[in-house]
Amino acid sequence: MSAQRILGIALLVVGVILAVIGLQATDSLGERLSNTFTGHWSDKTNFYIVGGIAAAIIGLLLTAVSGSRPVIKA
Repeated sequence: MSAQRILGIALLVVGVILAVIGLQATDSLGERLSNTFTGHWSDKTNFYIVGGIAAAIIGLLLTAVSGSRPVIKA
């Protein structure tokens, strides 16, 4: 397995974990109060959600693209 594929899988796993943590944080009492008075979630929660989704997409792309390439011999 190539290093690029391993990095892609790691980013995919970390990204999904961060996104889940961010989505669970939106249900907390502090986030509900923040959303009620300001109309949006805290910066930390937004970072978890957006950063997690971005890391998961990059990890998915790295995993999908890093296939074995045929060696052309002359």
